[in-house]
Amino acid sequence: MPFAVTVDLVLLTIREDELQVLAVRRGEAPFRGRWALPGGFVREEEGLLEAAQRELAEETGLRE
Repeated sequence: MPFAVTVDLVLLTIREDELQVLAVRRGEAPFRGRWALPGGFVREEEGLLEAAQRELAEETGLRE
């Protein structure tokens, strides 16, 4: 039976002595336009790390 696997990323930093978390606006339904953690589905040919890197790049433009 096929199943889906997803990755979600929590990126934290401290700026001006306050903890900050990266959130993105959802581009897809459901909840389009709402704030969410970056993430998405793992493709069949990739591992979890590759999926996390791809999703981060796709949703934020951030690259290594």
